[in-house]
Amino acid sequence: MRTLLLCGHGYLGEAIARGFRGAGWEVVALSLSGGEDSIACDLSAPASVAALQANPDFIVHCAASGRGGEDRYRAVYLDGCRNLTGRFPGVPLLFTSSTSVYAQVDGSVVTEESPAEPDRETGKILREAEDLVLSKGGIVARLAGIYGPSRSVILKKFLSGEALIEEDGRRYLNQIHRDDAAAAVLKLATCPTPGEAYNVADSVPLTQLECYQALSRIFSLPLPPSGPRDPDRKRGWTHKQVSNKKLTARGWSPGFPCFMDAVKSVAPTLAPG
Repeated sequence: MRTLLLCGHGYLGEAIARGFRGAGWEVVALSLSGGEDSIACDLSAPASVAALQANPDFIVHCAASGRGGEDRYRAVYLDGCRNLTGRFPGVPLLFTSSTSVYAQVDGSVVTEESPAEPDRETGKILREAEDLVLSKGGIVARLAGIYGPSRSVILKKFLSGEALIEEDGRRYLNQIHRDDAAAAVLKLATCPTPGEAYNVADSVPLTQLECYQALSRIFSLPLPPSGPRDPDRKRGWTHKQVSNKKLTARGWSPGFPCFMDAVKSVAPTLAPG
């Protein structure tokens, strides 16, 4: 039986654990505070990582920064990946990064070969962590915005009447269902390709206007009002279409090719307010 060391046991991590266990893997899960079937470990602390007794065949780093800023990004992502690769040399590590590393604002299609030059410091830290992992023969999975049961910022704001169409609504929204992201991680662990990055996004990027127009039709609610763009987005304001073709060529395909395929099942799970 192969063993996965799962570093991060939150919304995505729990789905990854279910998928690996379903495929016959043993899963050793870590979280900062422990509990909930996970072992307490501070990835940013070398001594905490050095004390791990696991003997993994594969490592997934999907820990979150806890909405922290630059310091937390550096600690969790860059230091965390450095400590893991130091503690388990030669063991493949998959790092779940973000499509926010692509800073394009022209609406173009971006692939793994496109420039990934974020202008925000948090994005730059993600790129440092990516480069570290790739240099050690690991894998980088650049995830689009994650949604799924009990979670969808876009849908929740729309249903609560808080949504706003930025300017003319031309900005593309790139998303991925949590379960499709977890399935992608399992696919990349089953047939690893050292030193490669993959975009993990659904197959139908929607402009913000297209998204809200479709939601208005589905739920028979008015279109949100227009307003200015948000210049203070944590990972920057971008406008691009993230291509998943490199990953689909590996045999993965999203169960929810488009956000609209999932909204009716996600809506009842969202907490009001």
